[in-house]
Amino acid sequence: MTLDRDALFIGGTWARPATDAVLEVVSPHTEEVVARVPEGSTADIDAAVAAARTAFDEGPWPRMSPAERIEVVQNLSGLYAAKLDEMARIISTEMGSPISFSSLAQAPAPWMQIEAFLAIAREFPWEATRPGALGSDVVVRHEPVGVVAAIPPWNVPQFTILSKVVPALLAGCTVVVKPAPETPLDAYLLAELLVEAGVPEGVVSIVAGGREVGEHLVRHPGVDKVAFTGSTAAGRKIGAICGEQLKRVSLELGGKSAAIILDDADEATAIEGLKFLGVMNSGQACVAQTRVLVSRERHDAFAAALATAIGAMVVGDPLDPATEIGPMVARRQQERVASYIRIGQEEGAQLLTGGEGRPDGLDHGWYVRPTVFAGVDNKMRIAQEEIFGPVLSVIPYDDVADAVRIANDSEYGLAGTVWTADQEAGLEVARGVRTGTYGINTYTMDFAAPFGGFKASGLGREFGPEGLAQYTEAKSVYLSAPPM
Repeated sequence: MTLDRDALFIGGTWARPATDAVLEVVSPHTEEVVARVPEGSTADIDAAVAAARTAFDEGPWPRMSPAERIEVVQNLSGLYAAKLDEMARIISTEMGSPISFSSLAQAPAPWMQIEAFLAIAREFPWEATRPGALGSDVVVRHEPVGVVAAIPPWNVPQFTILSKVVPALLAGCTVVVKPAPETPLDAYLLAELLVEAGVPEGVVSIVAGGREVGEHLVRHPGVDKVAFTGSTAAGRKIGAICGEQLKRVSLELGGKSAAIILDDADEATAIEGLKFLGVMNSGQACVAQTRVLVSRERHDAFAAALATAIGAMVVGDPLDPATEIGPMVARRQQERVASYIRIGQEEGAQLLTGGEGRPDGLDHGWYVRPTVFAGVDNKMRIAQEEIFGPVLSVIPYDDVADAVRIANDSEYGLAGTVWTADQEAGLEVARGVRTGTYGINTYTMDFAAPFGGFKASGLGREFGPEGLAQYTEAKSVYLSAPPM
């Protein structure tokens, strides 16, 4: 089956692109081209926004009842559930995520989002009457924000597309999606499902392209809101543009999350958890627990055990079910991670496993060796900067208060965990760490609860009623007092 495409998804139909430019999708494992798709241009973005604008201003979608929109999204959920295996394989092929992770999270988690948002939408207060302070009732309506620009990254492409598209659709918005150039294939499979689900023409467009195309979409005067997931540097630029235009914006950005290991924590349980949470998706995850904080008394033994576990993880072909760590998405990412491994050694951190160089037995592909540093000072660059690869830093702390201080000593505040036998002690630590999401002896995203970051990790929230509300504007209608 070919993965090639010769058209763009504009206004809900497959359309000829404005130019002959092509994106080559390259396998991070074989370094060979696996598909070719049209590269969207600014002219294609203009066409997509025009379709979305017309569909919002004049079309039926924003004017349907919430129940009618819920029915269409429910159709999408059923169609999506039947495509989980295909979606997982496409994502692993295009960006190198281990199929074990794609089958566990890359494909099923987006479907779980759809189901969670459907449940939230059924109970959401789209229009409610409340007593006013001046003697008359007030009707409060949540109306669609308008045309949404949805810009996902390459690392969890479907997860981040649907975290924007689903609440936008349920709210009555129209959407232009700009997938990353590395990962257009899963987005176009989604396009087919949207058509089959009955989403009206004009409501969703999907135009893959690079940074110039993305910036054109962000600046476009026909866009009312931008929803972006990606780097903090890009988020700052997008936020500045939206600020100039007073355009609504939500930003889910980087992280440098800390896992605090309390002295009563079971070592084997914590290490087994960190094997997944520290290097999930080959370390290419904004919520990865990459700073591991351990008391000075336990530091050496814990770091050695963690290094043994990480060093034994299976690195290889992302389509092999036995693989635990796959390649980086691109050569530039491989080189970036390798540079941070050099930086860690130059800064004086103790390299326990991994390091520079290609993993044994792999003579091709954009691989790095899973790496653990010990004796890391939290001021080091490897502890402060988001590496986005399978590199962990073990940092000693003096007492629990010091651990919380170190966890907070970061420009980021996206996620975090604490590992302990005492849940109340863990909850007390969670209260002290300035981060948007947290876990005690685990980390997960519950799609009924808000997800997002403090500080440089972003603005706004995804998931839960809070995430749906990001795609609405609140309107108050003041009712006159009845005549005497």
